[in-house]
Amino acid sequence: MLLFENIKEAFRSIKTNLLRANLTALIIAVGISALVGILTAIDSLKGNINNSFSSLGSNTLEIRNREPGSGPHIRKKGKKRKRYPSITYKEAAEFKQKFQTNAIVNLSVTVTDDATLKSQYARTNPNVTVQGTDETFLGLKQYNFRGGRNFSNLELMHGDNVCIVGAEIAAMLFPSGYAVNQQLFFFNRAYRVIGQFEPKGSTMAGTADRLVVIPIENAIKVNYDNSTSYEINIAVKDPSELEETENNALAVMRLIRKDGINQEESFSISKSDSLALALIDSIGTVSIAASLIGIITLLGAAIGLMNIMMVSVTERTREIGVRKAMGATSLLIRQQFLVEAVVICQLGGLLGILLGILFGNLASYYLGGSFIFPWVWVLAGLFVCYLVGMISGYYPAWKASRLDPIEALRYE
Repeated sequence: MLLFENIKEAFRSIKTNLLRANLTALIIAVGISALVGILTAIDSLKGNINNSFSSLGSNTLEIRNREPGSGPHIRKKGKKRKRYPSITYKEAAEFKQKFQTNAIVNLSVTVTDDATLKSQYARTNPNVTVQGTDETFLGLKQYNFRGGRNFSNLELMHGDNVCIVGAEIAAMLFPSGYAVNQQLFFFNRAYRVIGQFEPKGSTMAGTADRLVVIPIENAIKVNYDNSTSYEINIAVKDPSELEETENNALAVMRLIRKDGINQEESFSISKSDSLALALIDSIGTVSIAASLIGIITLLGAAIGLMNIMMVSVTERTREIGVRKAMGATSLLIRQQFLVEAVVICQLGGLLGILLGILFGNLASYYLGGSFIFPWVWVLAGLFVCYLVGMISGYYPAWKASRLDPIEALRYE
């Protein structure tokens, strides 16, 4: 009952000083929304990264010329990720020939990420990914056909102008949304569509619905850049064989790349889940930045709240004297002002949490993530608001509890 009365009194005081209380609550809301919003977006993106790469399975290896998650501006623990000499098609093909195991070996190369495709009906934006690969690509990536078929051995051997397209491309270029047996134009060539993927959606691993797959020999014909690096994907049926397969792949690739006994590998070999971990590690510093932003904002809010509570104590000196004269103890007075500070913080915290969840999920949506409700950050935000209220309100509450009732009654 005492706590309930203190909460009622806190709301009465907030209503009396509505502008000051609202401004303080808004400052707290900004700090909490920054903290919860950014961390919500990061959690959503992390979940999306894991879901994206889980389609590769836990039994997949990837060999390429750079470390997982590498990029021109991405660093790992303050150092740029390593980038090695390109893996040529000759080296990739030699690896596939020499790597005699039961594992599936796939060769692929990204020709471009900004191709423009045309049909007799329409054209796409310059944001289509064209990838050259072999017959094992579709099973390895777990893509399903809506219609059509995979590449034939003759098409792969001769590098014919045939392709398999994603659902979004078919919908953009053909009125029926079905592209099989239709003709497309890109790279100044005419391609016949022999297959179409089912919709897969956008993921952190790529946009499968805006993907065009062509035979790898055809990709070699249209790609004149000698610096192009090919990728090798290896999938084993039994996950228990993954470590042995990785060791064998490492030995074969070192031999092909002519890496010396005491020399570091001139390539990167990684499991599929390590790619997800690398991406998550790359955005981990954002969590630290978000926490610092939130803490700095909350520090400013705590100072503002303490100032408001000090002003409130001064303005209510006579009221404190009356309460003490009627038998209120110093403990009760202290509790009253502490509860008021905590209530202001919690009101700001609730608003900040709602805004943080809204903005965090909106940001995640535009970055390809999914909606989540961050229970951990919600509870953490409420707890932080409680601490801010207790810390900011303690000194004003202590000062109010120490007032002499006679002097307080004589105030004004």
